[in-house]
Amino acid sequence: MPKSLLIVHSSARQNRSHTRELAQIFEENWTASGGGTVTHRDVGVTPPAFINEDWIAAAFTNPAELTEAQKDVLAESDALIEEIKAADVIALCAPMYNYSMPAALKAWFDLIARVGVTFSFDLARGDVPIEPILTGKDLVVLSSRGEFGFAPGGERAHLNGLDPALAASAHYLGANAQDMQTIAIEYQEFGDTRWEASVAQAQARTKEVAKKMAA
Repeated sequence: MPKSLLIVHSSARQNRSHTRELAQIFEENWTASGGGTVTHRDVGVTPPAFINEDWIAAAFTNPAELTEAQKDVLAESDALIEEIKAADVIALCAPMYNYSMPAALKAWFDLIARVGVTFSFDLARGDVPIEPILTGKDLVVLSSRGEFGFAPGGERAHLNGLDPALAASAHYLGANAQDMQTIAIEYQEFGDTRWEASVAQAQARTKEVAKKMAA
């Protein structure tokens, strides 16, 4: 049975967005390689709501005791989580904004991190009370960075607040952070031959990963 793909866009740009271009390459090669349905969630264009006190109260209420108003509060979260549950592969299009993830993507993560839904919490487990509920998802991150050297050992690795945050949150998606594939275009603000080489390399790897994950 063909696998299903969820693409989550978070770039504020609808034009000249490198992550959107990588996503298109990924989808084209995914489809050509026998991949199944593709769902798009564009939080860059339509940002999710921020969580607030009402949302937190509803999220920690026994599902059987939820009021209609609380169900309405959780409706967006429910819809986002259902998209994740239905996907075999998740492609997060995450440009680096101010050394971290776009606020819209962080809001998306806040809405899908639900106790009793995407993770369980039990103090009987001691100092590691959180355990993921979803499992078996493949995760690829399609990113772009204005500067360069953000990989481990690079000159700006200490400024990289994006990749560690995505890895730390991967378990909410049912993915293993150690298996997370990150493809990033760098040197964007320089626009020189290094940038051109980075674009070409990222595009080639995107094709490769898409074909592999579709199989």
